[in-house]
Amino acid sequence: MEYRRLGKSGLQVSALSFGSWVSFSKQINDKVAEELMSIAYDHGVNFFDNAEIYALGESEKMMGRVIKKKKWDRTSFLVSSKVYFGWRGKENKPNQTGLSRKHVIEACDEALKRLQVDYLDLYFCHRPDKNTPIEETVLAMNHLIQQGKVLYWGTSEWSGVEIMEAHRVAEKYRLIGPTMEQPQYNMFERNKLENEYLGIFKTVGLGTTIWSPMASGLLSGKYNDGIPKNSRFALQGFDWLRDRWMLDDNLKKVKKISELANKLGVSTAALSIAWCVKNQNVSTAILGATKKQQLLENLKSLDVVPMLTPELMEKIETILKNKPKLPDF
Repeated sequence: MEYRRLGKSGLQVSALSFGSWVSFSKQINDKVAEELMSIAYDHGVNFFDNAEIYALGESEKMMGRVIKKKKWDRTSFLVSSKVYFGWRGKENKPNQTGLSRKHVIEACDEALKRLQVDYLDLYFCHRPDKNTPIEETVLAMNHLIQQGKVLYWGTSEWSGVEIMEAHRVAEKYRLIGPTMEQPQYNMFERNKLENEYLGIFKTVGLGTTIWSPMASGLLSGKYNDGIPKNSRFALQGFDWLRDRWMLDDNLKKVKKISELANKLGVSTAALSIAWCVKNQNVSTAILGATKKQQLLENLKSLDVVPMLTPELMEKIETILKNKPKLPDF
C-alpha cells in the first residue's frame, strides 16, 4: 500500500480507502461488512469513510460494531463522519441539519456514539450551507478540535471560493482551517481536481479524499450490457444515480476504456481507479464494495498506476474528450 500526506498536514492516509455509502445496511449485513473491512485493513487501508446521512445513521452503527469487534489498535486507522444532511430523513427538524454551531457539534457527538470511538480523525462539512455564515462553521469545527473530539476537519463538494473563505476566517481569528476536501473525481467528473482547486493546492494546500472513482460503478464495465440485478443502479431510490450516469455517450466511452484495460490485462475497474490515483493531488480514492472478490480486484489498482505511461494517458484522453480547459492567464 502507498501512503500519502493529507494536504499539507502530517497525517498519512492510504492511497486507497474504504467507504460505506450505499452498501452498508442497504446491500450488506454485519458479517459481510466485517469481512470487507478486514480485507481492506489487512491490505494496508487505514481510512474508513462514513457520514451521518448514510443509511440514516445505520451505516455508522454497522461500521462501529465492526470496529468494536475487531479491536484494532485505534492509532492504526482513521475514521470519518460528515455533517449537514442529518440522519432523521423526513423527520429532520430545523436544527437537525445544516452547518450551524449547534448541529455541527451535536452531530459529532451522535457520530461518536454510533461509531463507538472517542474521536473522529476526519470530520467533513458534507455540503456548503448557504444559511449559515462560514465563520460560524469554522469556529464550531475549531471548538471540536480543541476538545479533542475531531483531529482534522474538511469540506465536501465545496467550491474553491468557499474553501478559501474558510481559510480566510481561520487566519483572521487564528483558528484551524480545513485540511481536506471530499470531491467527486473520476474520468467523467474532473473540473474541481484538475481546474478549480489548482490554486488551493499550490497555496494553503488541500488533501482530497475522492469519492466515486468509478462513477458509481459505471467505470467498472459491469453496466456495459445493461443493469445487473442487485447492482447500485438497480436499487430503489437510486434512480437519480442511474439517470446521472447511464447515458449513451458515457457507455460508449466505458466500452472503449474496457478495450484498453483488456489489452493491459487488467480490469476496467482497476484501470479507472489507477487513473484517479495517478493524479498526485488525490490523497486517497475511496472504494466501495459488496463482495470480497470485487474489493480484492479494486485493491490491485495501485499495481496498474506504473502502466499509465504518457502514451496510454493520451489514448484515454482521446476516448474521454473532456479534459478541463485551464485559463490562458
